[in-house]
Amino acid sequence: MVNIRDLDPSASPLDYYGAELRRLREAAGLKQGQLGEIIFCTGSLIGQIETARKVPTRDFSERVDAALGTGGTFSRLVGLVLRSQLPHWFQPYAEMEAKAAYISTYQAQLVYGLLQTEPYARAVLATGLPDNLDDLVAARMERHRVLHRGRPPMIWAVLDEAVLYRPIGGPEVMRKQLAHLLSFRENRWVRIQVLPFAAGEHASLDGSFTTMRFDDDPDILYTEDLISGHMTANPETVKEAALRYAHLQAAALSVEDSAALIIRVMEERYGHQPEPDQRAVA
Repeated sequence: MVNIRDLDPSASPLDYYGAELRRLREAAGLKQGQLGEIIFCTGSLIGQIETARKVPTRDFSERVDAALGTGGTFSRLVGLVLRSQLPHWFQPYAEMEAKAAYISTYQAQLVYGLLQTEPYARAVLATGLPDNLDDLVAARMERHRVLHRGRPPMIWAVLDEAVLYRPIGGPEVMRKQLAHLLSFRENRWVRIQVLPFAAGEHASLDGSFTTMRFDDDPDILYTEDLISGHMTANPETVKEAALRYAHLQAAALSVEDSAALIIRVMEERYGHQPEPDQRAVA
């Protein structure tokens, strides 16, 4: 049965996407099932997306663009759609993150979001028992596109050693997550340090924080509590965060020693055996 539902294109990015999909499909003289056959999905899925009952993926959007000859319309729209699926309090941060020239982050509990694998992100997001887990995972993975732009932001991440040992998602998920961290060794835009347990008390015992720098805007400090996030551009607060971050970097292992520790944890805790030519350098 054909899905028919009037949408207000101005209600949300998802509604706008659905309305445009229907408009351009009908302009091409295609029924939902016919378009589905062209892009290898069901007509029902087309209908659900046209009625804003299902969130499109980037792959779906690229296939629709090719089928309808839109010149990339849906590939451009899907970023806005996926970002709109993030919690409302997190969306402003995601927008600033996408514009940042330099990101420095200390993470006490988890791998930083831009460095997470999809299975790891899924396990983390599932702890909140959301109804739209798939959409949240897709939105988090969409954030990773910033790493692949022509000039990505410089990212410097200090991870507490506890991050390596906390078995998010189980051993297999953790093994692949740590391998993913090691994959950034050849990436000139990403540097990862581990703050070891041996450092004892340190400059951010209160928890994680992230600072973002921009080409033309003031620096921003971002922190989270149990249910929301907070951003500030207060110069004194940002300056204090920068001082604390410098102390964290000084107390952390070098980038090379951090990679060696990650490999050791993979071997000893998650059963990873590195290849003979695997290097522990960044």
